Amino acid sequence: MLNRLRRCQLSVPGSSQKMIAKSSNLDVDVVILDLEDAVAPSQKVMARAQVVEALNSMQWKAPSVAVRINDITSEHCYADIIALASAQKAPDTLIMPKTQRATDIQFLETLLSQIEGGQPDNHAIGIEALIEDVEGMMRVEEIAACSNRLESLIFGMGDYAASQQMDLETIGASGKHYQGDLWHYPRYRLTIAARANNLSPIDGPLADFTDSQALINDCLAIKTLGMAGKWAIHPTQIEGITSSFTPSNEAISRARLQFSEYKKAVEKGQGAIEVNGVMVDAATVKLLQPLLQTADQLGL
Repeated sequence: MLNRLRRCQLSVPGSSQKMIAKSSNLDVDVVILDLEDAVAPSQKVMARAQVVEALNSMQWKAPSVAVRINDITSEHCYADIIALASAQKAPDTLIMPKTQRATDIQFLETLLSQIEGGQPDNHAIGIEALIEDVEGMMRVEEIAACSNRLESLIFGMGDYAASQQMDLETIGASGKHYQGDLWHYPRYRLTIAARANNLSPIDGPLADFTDSQALINDCLAIKTLGMAGKWAIHPTQIEGITSSFTPSNEAISRARLQFSEYKKAVEKGQGAIEVNGVMVDAATVKLLQPLLQTADQLGL
Protein backbone atom coordinates (compact mmCIF):
# COMPACT_ATOMS: atom_id res chain seq x y z
CA MET A 1 0.00 0.00 0.00
CA LEU A 2 1.29 3.46 -0.89
CA ASN A 3 1.50 5.75 2.12
CA ARG A 4 -0.44 8.71 0.73
CA LEU A 5 -1.34 11.81 2.67
CA ARG A 6 -5.09 11.74 3.21
CA ARG A 7 -5.67 14.44 5.81
CA CYS A 8 -8.36 16.07 3.68
CA GLN A 9 -10.07 14.60 0.62
CA LEU A 10 -12.29 17.02 -1.32
CA SER A 11 -15.21 15.50 -3.23
CA VAL A 12 -16.07 17.26 -6.50
CA PRO A 13 -19.02 16.49 -8.83
CA GLY A 14 -17.71 14.89 -12.01
CA SER A 15 -20.49 16.57 -13.98
CA SER A 16 -19.29 20.11 -13.16
CA GLN A 17 -16.47 21.25 -15.42
CA LYS A 18 -16.22 24.50 -13.45
CA MET A 19 -15.77 22.74 -10.10
CA ILE A 20 -13.27 20.27 -11.55
CA ALA A 21 -11.16 23.11 -12.94
CA LYS A 22 -11.27 24.95 -9.61
CA SER A 23 -10.31 21.83 -7.66
CA SER A 24 -7.13 21.36 -9.71
CA ASN A 25 -5.63 24.47 -8.09
CA LEU A 26 -6.65 23.77 -4.50
CA ASP A 27 -4.09 22.97 -1.79
CA VAL A 28 -5.57 19.67 -0.59
CA ASP A 29 -4.13 16.18 -0.18
CA VAL A 30 -6.67 14.40 -2.38
CA VAL A 31 -9.23 15.52 -4.95
CA ILE A 32 -12.07 13.04 -5.47
CA LEU A 33 -13.86 13.32 -8.80
CA ASP A 34 -17.30 11.89 -8.10
CA LEU A 35 -19.22 9.90 -10.70
CA GLU A 36 -21.74 8.48 -8.24
CA ASP A 37 -24.07 10.35 -5.87
CA ALA A 38 -23.12 13.83 -7.07
CA VAL A 39 -24.09 13.04 -10.68
CA ALA A 40 -27.68 12.76 -11.94
CA PRO A 41 -28.51 9.50 -13.76
CA SER A 42 -28.95 11.31 -17.07
CA GLN A 43 -25.47 12.85 -16.74
CA LYS A 44 -23.48 9.70 -15.94
CA VAL A 45 -22.01 9.08 -19.39
CA MET A 46 -21.17 12.75 -19.94
CA ALA A 47 -19.56 13.02 -16.50
CA ARG A 48 -17.40 9.94 -17.12
CA ALA A 49 -16.06 11.39 -20.38
CA GLN A 50 -15.47 14.76 -18.71
CA VAL A 51 -13.52 13.21 -15.83
CA VAL A 52 -11.34 11.18 -18.21
CA GLU A 53 -10.63 14.34 -20.21
CA ALA A 54 -9.76 16.23 -17.04
CA LEU A 55 -7.38 13.49 -15.89
CA ASN A 56 -5.64 13.47 -19.27
CA SER A 57 -5.37 17.21 -19.78
CA MET A 58 -5.11 18.94 -16.40
CA GLN A 59 -2.32 19.42 -13.89
CA TRP A 60 -3.29 18.89 -10.25
CA LYS A 61 -1.90 20.65 -7.21
CA ALA A 62 -3.19 17.82 -5.05
CA PRO A 63 -0.65 14.98 -4.65
CA SER A 64 -3.38 12.40 -5.35
CA VAL A 65 -6.49 12.30 -7.52
CA ALA A 66 -9.17 9.67 -6.89
CA VAL A 67 -12.41 8.86 -8.68
CA ARG A 68 -15.53 7.54 -7.00
CA ILE A 69 -17.07 5.18 -9.53
CA ASN A 70 -20.66 3.95 -9.56
CA ASP A 71 -21.47 1.02 -7.30
CA ILE A 72 -21.23 -2.59 -8.37
CA THR A 73 -25.00 -2.96 -8.91
CA SER A 74 -25.04 -0.09 -11.41
CA GLU A 75 -24.86 -0.55 -15.17
CA HIS A 76 -22.26 2.23 -15.16
CA CYS A 77 -19.77 0.47 -12.86
CA TYR A 78 -17.80 -1.64 -15.36
CA ALA A 79 -17.81 1.17 -17.94
CA ASP A 80 -16.39 3.58 -15.34
CA ILE A 81 -13.59 1.16 -14.49
CA ILE A 82 -12.64 0.46 -18.10
CA ALA A 83 -12.65 4.14 -19.11
CA LEU A 84 -10.66 5.33 -16.10
CA ALA A 85 -8.09 2.53 -16.07
CA SER A 86 -7.58 2.97 -19.83
CA ALA A 87 -7.11 6.73 -19.59
CA GLN A 88 -3.80 8.21 -20.68
CA LYS A 89 -3.38 9.50 -17.12
CA ALA A 90 -5.25 7.13 -14.87
CA PRO A 91 -6.37 8.24 -11.39
CA ASP A 92 -4.28 7.26 -8.38
CA THR A 93 -7.15 5.35 -6.81
CA LEU A 94 -10.69 4.24 -7.54
CA ILE A 95 -13.24 4.42 -4.74
CA MET A 96 -15.80 1.61 -4.66
CA PRO A 97 -19.02 2.98 -3.11
CA LYS A 98 -21.47 0.89 -1.12
CA THR A 99 -18.93 -1.87 -0.56
CA GLN A 100 -20.81 -4.69 1.11
CA ARG A 101 -18.51 -7.69 0.76
CA ALA A 102 -14.96 -8.68 -0.18
CA THR A 103 -16.07 -9.86 -3.63
CA ASP A 104 -17.02 -6.27 -4.54
CA ILE A 105 -13.38 -5.23 -4.13
CA GLN A 106 -12.08 -8.41 -5.74
CA PHE A 107 -14.22 -7.74 -8.81
CA LEU A 108 -12.66 -4.29 -9.14
CA GLU A 109 -9.18 -5.67 -8.52
CA THR A 110 -9.59 -8.38 -11.18
CA LEU A 111 -10.87 -6.00 -13.83
CA LEU A 112 -8.07 -3.50 -13.11
CA SER A 113 -5.45 -6.25 -13.38
CA GLN A 114 -6.84 -7.36 -16.73
CA ILE A 115 -6.83 -3.81 -18.10
CA GLU A 116 -3.38 -2.95 -16.78
CA GLY A 117 -1.97 -6.17 -18.24
CA GLY A 118 1.03 -6.74 -16.06
CA GLN A 119 2.28 -3.22 -15.46
CA PRO A 120 4.81 -2.83 -12.63
CA ASP A 121 3.12 -2.57 -9.23
CA ASN A 122 4.14 1.06 -8.77
CA HIS A 123 1.89 2.00 -11.71
CA ALA A 124 -1.11 0.04 -10.45
CA ILE A 125 -4.29 1.92 -9.55
CA GLY A 126 -5.11 1.68 -5.86
CA ILE A 127 -8.53 0.88 -4.41
CA GLU A 128 -10.47 2.54 -1.60
CA ALA A 129 -13.54 0.89 -0.07
CA LEU A 130 -16.44 3.11 0.96
CA ILE A 131 -18.33 1.40 3.79
CA GLU A 132 -21.73 3.05 3.90
CA ASP A 133 -24.37 0.59 5.00
CA VAL A 134 -24.96 -1.95 7.74
CA GLU A 135 -24.16 -4.88 5.43
CA GLY A 136 -20.70 -3.50 4.69
CA MET A 137 -20.02 -2.68 8.34
CA MET A 138 -20.93 -6.23 9.36
CA ARG A 139 -18.23 -7.52 6.98
CA VAL A 140 -15.68 -4.72 7.33
CA GLU A 141 -12.93 -6.98 8.71
CA GLU A 142 -13.26 -9.35 5.75
CA ILE A 143 -13.27 -6.44 3.31
CA ALA A 144 -10.17 -4.87 4.89
CA ALA A 145 -8.12 -8.05 4.34
CA CYS A 146 -9.27 -8.94 0.83
CA SER A 147 -6.86 -7.15 -1.56
CA ASN A 148 -3.27 -5.97 -1.79
CA ARG A 149 -4.49 -3.00 -3.84
CA LEU A 150 -6.71 -1.76 -1.03
CA GLU A 151 -5.37 1.47 0.49
CA SER A 152 -8.14 2.84 2.69
CA LEU A 153 -11.52 2.27 4.28
CA ILE A 154 -13.90 5.23 4.24
CA PHE A 155 -16.93 5.60 6.51
CA GLY A 156 -19.88 6.90 4.50
CA MET A 157 -22.18 8.06 7.26
CA GLY A 158 -24.98 9.42 5.07
CA ASP A 159 -26.06 6.15 3.47
CA TYR A 160 -25.05 4.30 6.64
CA ALA A 161 -27.51 6.37 8.68
CA ALA A 162 -30.24 5.59 6.17
CA SER A 163 -29.48 1.85 6.19
CA GLN A 164 -29.71 1.82 9.99
CA GLN A 165 -32.82 4.04 9.88
CA MET A 166 -31.28 6.68 12.13
CA ASP A 167 -33.42 9.71 12.96
CA LEU A 168 -31.18 12.59 11.80
CA GLU A 169 -31.68 15.99 10.20
CA THR A 170 -28.28 16.31 8.46
CA ILE A 171 -25.44 13.97 7.52
CA GLY A 172 -22.76 13.88 10.19
CA ALA A 173 -25.00 15.34 12.89
CA SER A 174 -25.08 13.70 16.32
CA GLY A 175 -28.83 13.78 16.81
CA LYS A 176 -30.76 15.64 19.49
CA HIS A 177 -31.90 12.80 21.70
CA TYR A 178 -28.97 10.39 21.90
CA GLN A 179 -26.67 11.14 24.81
CA GLY A 180 -23.63 9.19 23.64
CA ASP A 181 -21.51 9.48 20.52
CA LEU A 182 -23.84 8.27 17.77
CA TRP A 183 -20.95 7.47 15.40
CA HIS A 184 -18.52 5.90 17.85
CA TYR A 185 -19.19 2.23 17.13
CA PRO A 186 -19.00 2.29 13.29
CA ARG A 187 -16.02 4.63 13.30
CA TYR A 188 -14.21 2.54 15.90
CA ARG A 189 -14.91 -0.76 14.17
CA LEU A 190 -13.84 0.56 10.76
CA THR A 191 -10.67 2.09 12.23
CA ILE A 192 -9.64 -1.16 13.91
CA ALA A 193 -10.23 -3.13 10.70
CA ALA A 194 -8.20 -0.61 8.70
CA ARG A 195 -5.26 -0.38 11.08
CA ALA A 196 -5.09 -4.17 11.49
CA ASN A 197 -4.53 -4.41 7.71
CA ASN A 198 -2.24 -1.37 7.28
CA LEU A 199 -4.97 0.71 5.63
CA SER A 200 -5.89 4.36 6.16
CA PRO A 201 -9.21 4.85 8.00
CA ILE A 202 -11.00 7.93 6.63
CA ASP A 203 -14.14 9.62 7.94
CA GLY A 204 -17.02 10.85 5.80
CA PRO A 205 -18.05 14.49 5.43
CA LEU A 206 -19.93 16.89 7.67
CA ALA A 207 -22.81 18.14 5.55
CA ASP A 208 -23.17 21.50 7.35
CA PHE A 209 -20.12 23.17 5.81
CA THR A 210 -20.98 26.49 7.51
CA ASP A 211 -20.23 25.16 11.03
CA SER A 212 -16.45 25.40 11.20
CA GLN A 213 -16.19 24.73 14.93
CA ALA A 214 -18.25 21.54 14.71
CA LEU A 215 -15.99 20.42 11.87
CA ILE A 216 -12.79 20.96 13.88
CA ASN A 217 -14.28 19.28 16.96
CA ASP A 218 -15.22 16.29 14.82
CA CYS A 219 -11.75 16.11 13.24
CA LEU A 220 -9.96 16.18 16.59
CA ALA A 221 -12.25 13.48 17.95
CA ILE A 222 -11.68 11.07 15.06
CA LYS A 223 -7.96 11.82 15.03
CA THR A 224 -7.84 10.76 18.68
CA LEU A 225 -9.70 7.59 17.68
CA GLY A 226 -6.99 6.77 15.12
CA MET A 227 -8.47 7.97 11.85
CA ALA A 228 -6.11 9.44 9.24
CA GLY A 229 -8.34 12.06 7.62
CA LYS A 230 -11.78 13.25 6.62
CA TRP A 231 -13.73 14.01 3.46
CA ALA A 232 -14.70 17.58 2.59
CA ILE A 233 -17.68 18.54 0.44
CA HIS A 234 -16.83 22.24 0.15
CA PRO A 235 -13.51 24.09 -0.30
CA THR A 236 -14.16 26.10 2.88
CA GLN A 237 -13.70 22.87 4.87
CA ILE A 238 -10.20 22.15 3.57
CA GLU A 239 -8.24 24.37 5.95
CA GLY A 240 -10.01 23.19 9.11
CA ILE A 241 -9.66 19.52 8.25
CA THR A 242 -6.06 19.74 7.04
CA SER A 243 -4.84 21.73 10.04
CA SER A 244 -6.58 19.34 12.45
CA PHE A 245 -4.61 16.40 11.04
CA THR A 246 -1.29 18.28 10.78
CA PRO A 247 1.00 17.89 13.81
CA SER A 248 2.08 21.13 15.45
CA ASN A 249 5.72 22.18 15.53
CA GLU A 250 5.65 21.74 19.31
CA ALA A 251 4.36 18.18 19.03
CA ILE A 252 6.95 17.33 16.37
CA SER A 253 9.83 18.73 18.43
CA ARG A 254 8.68 16.87 21.54
CA ALA A 255 8.33 13.62 19.60
CA ARG A 256 11.75 13.95 17.96
CA LEU A 257 13.38 14.62 21.33
CA GLN A 258 11.68 11.64 22.96
CA PHE A 259 12.58 9.39 20.04
CA SER A 260 16.20 10.54 20.03
CA GLU A 261 16.63 10.16 23.79
CA TYR A 262 15.05 6.72 23.74
CA LYS A 263 17.44 5.52 21.01
CA LYS A 264 20.39 6.72 23.11
CA ALA A 265 18.98 4.93 26.13
CA VAL A 266 18.53 1.65 24.25
CA GLU A 267 22.16 1.79 23.13
CA LYS A 268 23.08 1.99 26.83
CA GLY A 269 20.91 -1.00 27.65
CA GLN A 270 18.00 0.96 29.14
CA GLY A 271 14.37 0.08 28.30
CA ALA A 272 12.60 3.12 29.73
CA ILE A 273 13.71 6.67 30.46
CA GLU A 274 12.32 10.00 31.63
CA VAL A 275 12.25 12.91 29.17
CA ASN A 276 11.09 16.23 30.60
CA GLY A 277 8.91 14.53 33.18
CA VAL A 278 7.41 11.97 30.79
CA MET A 279 8.19 8.24 30.86
CA VAL A 280 9.31 7.04 27.43
CA ASP A 281 9.54 3.35 26.51
CA ALA A 282 8.99 1.07 23.49
CA ALA A 283 5.22 1.63 23.58
CA THR A 284 5.74 5.41 23.58
CA VAL A 285 7.94 5.15 20.49
CA LYS A 286 5.23 3.20 18.66
CA LEU A 287 2.79 6.01 19.40
CA LEU A 288 5.29 8.58 18.11
CA GLN A 289 5.98 6.88 14.79
CA PRO A 290 2.79 7.94 12.90
CA LEU A 291 3.28 11.56 13.95
CA LEU A 292 6.91 11.56 12.88
CA GLN A 293 6.04 9.84 9.61
CA THR A 294 3.48 12.53 8.82
CA ALA A 295 6.00 15.23 9.74
CA ASP A 296 8.56 13.70 7.38
CA GLN A 297 6.00 13.49 4.55
CA LEU A 298 5.20 17.17 5.01
CA GLY A 299 8.85 18.20 5.38
CA LEU A 300 8.24 19.63 8.84
